Amino acid sequence: QVQLVESGGGLAQPGGSLRLSCVASGRTFALMGWFRQAPGKEREFIARINWSGGSTYYADSVKGRFTISRDNAKNTGYLQMNSLKPEDTAVYYCGAIRSALRLGLRAYDYDYWGQGTQVTVSS
Repeated sequence: QVQLVESGGGLAQPGGSLRLSCVASGRTFALMGWFRQAPGKEREFIARINWSGGSTYYADSVKGRFTISRDNAKNTGYLQMNSLKPEDTAVYYCGAIRSALRLGLRAYDYDYWGQGTQVTVSS
Protein backbone atom coordinates (compact mmCIF):
# COMPACT_ATOMS: atom_id res chain seq x y z
CA GLN A 1 0.00 0.00 0.00
CA VAL A 2 0.97 3.62 -0.57
CA GLN A 3 -0.44 6.39 1.59
CA LEU A 4 -0.63 9.88 0.09
CA VAL A 5 -1.34 13.07 2.00
CA GLU A 6 -1.85 16.36 0.15
CA SER A 7 -1.50 19.82 1.62
CA GLY A 8 -1.06 23.41 0.50
CA GLY A 9 -4.48 24.21 -0.91
CA GLY A 10 -6.37 27.36 -0.05
CA LEU A 11 -7.60 30.63 -1.45
CA ALA A 12 -5.59 32.53 -4.04
CA GLN A 13 -6.31 35.61 -6.11
CA PRO A 14 -6.30 35.45 -9.91
CA GLY A 15 -2.71 35.69 -11.05
CA GLY A 16 -1.47 34.35 -7.74
CA SER A 17 0.43 31.20 -6.81
CA LEU A 18 0.09 28.17 -4.60
CA ARG A 19 2.29 25.13 -4.03
CA LEU A 20 0.72 21.79 -3.28
CA SER A 21 2.61 18.98 -1.57
CA CYS A 22 1.95 15.25 -1.58
CA VAL A 23 3.79 13.19 1.03
CA ALA A 24 4.02 9.49 0.19
CA SER A 25 4.65 6.59 2.56
CA GLY A 26 4.54 2.83 2.32
CA ARG A 27 5.73 0.78 -0.62
CA THR A 28 7.60 2.17 -3.62
CA PHE A 29 5.84 3.41 -6.74
CA ALA A 30 6.82 4.42 -10.26
CA LEU A 31 4.75 7.51 -11.13
CA MET A 32 3.02 10.31 -9.27
CA GLY A 33 0.35 12.41 -10.88
CA TRP A 34 -1.84 15.37 -10.04
CA PHE A 35 -5.49 15.62 -11.01
CA ARG A 36 -8.28 18.02 -10.18
CA GLN A 37 -12.02 17.74 -9.96
CA ALA A 38 -14.49 20.60 -10.06
CA PRO A 39 -18.10 20.15 -8.92
CA GLY A 40 -20.11 18.22 -11.48
CA LYS A 41 -17.07 17.42 -13.60
CA GLU A 42 -14.85 14.41 -14.11
CA ARG A 43 -11.41 14.12 -12.55
CA GLU A 44 -9.02 15.92 -14.90
CA PHE A 45 -5.35 15.09 -15.50
CA ILE A 46 -2.92 17.93 -14.78
CA ALA A 47 0.61 16.54 -14.69
CA ARG A 48 2.62 13.46 -13.88
CA ILE A 49 6.24 12.70 -13.02
CA ASN A 50 8.36 9.59 -13.22
CA TRP A 51 9.47 9.08 -9.64
CA SER A 52 12.95 7.76 -10.39
CA GLY A 53 13.91 9.52 -13.62
CA GLY A 54 12.01 12.76 -13.11
CA SER A 55 10.52 13.01 -16.59
CA THR A 56 7.32 15.03 -16.66
CA TYR A 57 4.21 15.47 -18.75
CA TYR A 58 1.55 18.19 -18.57
CA ALA A 59 -1.97 18.83 -19.72
CA ASP A 60 -2.20 21.66 -22.25
CA SER A 61 -4.46 23.61 -19.90
CA VAL A 62 -1.67 24.09 -17.36
CA LYS A 63 1.49 23.92 -19.46
CA GLY A 64 3.71 26.92 -18.76
CA ARG A 65 1.85 27.78 -15.54
CA PHE A 66 2.17 24.68 -13.37
CA THR A 67 5.31 22.71 -12.54
CA ILE A 68 5.43 19.21 -11.11
CA SER A 69 8.52 18.11 -9.18
CA ARG A 70 9.59 15.68 -6.51
CA ASP A 71 12.07 15.34 -3.66
CA ASN A 72 13.04 11.70 -3.41
CA ALA A 73 14.78 12.19 -0.07
CA LYS A 74 11.55 13.50 1.44
CA ASN A 75 9.34 11.16 -0.61
CA THR A 76 7.29 14.21 -1.49
CA GLY A 77 5.83 15.46 -4.73
CA TYR A 78 4.98 19.07 -5.47
CA LEU A 79 2.74 21.01 -7.80
CA GLN A 80 3.76 24.65 -8.16
CA MET A 81 0.84 26.62 -9.57
CA ASN A 82 1.45 30.10 -10.95
CA SER A 83 -0.74 32.56 -12.85
CA LEU A 84 -3.81 31.00 -11.30
CA LYS A 85 -7.19 31.52 -12.95
CA PRO A 86 -10.71 31.17 -11.53
CA GLU A 87 -11.18 28.09 -13.71
CA ASP A 88 -8.37 26.39 -11.76
CA THR A 89 -10.75 26.17 -8.80
CA ALA A 90 -11.20 22.51 -7.88
CA VAL A 91 -10.24 19.81 -5.42
CA TYR A 92 -6.71 18.69 -6.29
CA TYR A 93 -5.62 15.08 -5.84
CA CYS A 94 -2.29 13.34 -6.07
CA GLY A 95 -2.13 9.74 -7.16
CA ALA A 96 0.51 7.04 -7.43
CA ILE A 97 1.02 4.18 -9.88
CA ARG A 98 2.95 1.02 -9.10
CA SER A 99 3.90 0.18 -12.70
CA ALA A 100 5.93 2.47 -14.96
CA LEU A 101 4.28 0.76 -17.93
CA ARG A 102 1.12 2.84 -17.46
CA LEU A 103 1.09 6.31 -18.98
CA GLY A 104 -0.57 7.94 -16.01
CA LEU A 105 -2.78 10.23 -18.06
CA ARG A 106 -6.10 8.74 -16.90
CA ALA A 107 -7.51 8.46 -13.43
CA TYR A 108 -8.02 4.72 -13.84
CA ASP A 109 -4.23 4.29 -14.34
CA TYR A 110 -3.69 5.06 -10.66
CA ASP A 111 -3.53 2.57 -7.82
CA TYR A 112 -3.56 5.00 -4.90
CA TRP A 113 -5.04 8.44 -4.18
CA GLY A 114 -4.74 11.09 -1.54
CA GLN A 115 -7.70 12.69 0.17
CA GLY A 116 -7.61 15.88 -1.91
CA THR A 117 -7.04 19.53 -1.10
CA GLN A 118 -9.31 22.41 -2.11
CA VAL A 119 -7.94 25.20 -4.29
CA THR A 120 -10.11 28.26 -4.78
CA VAL A 121 -9.10 31.09 -7.09
CA SER A 122 -11.19 34.18 -6.56
CA SER A 123 -10.86 37.90 -6.01
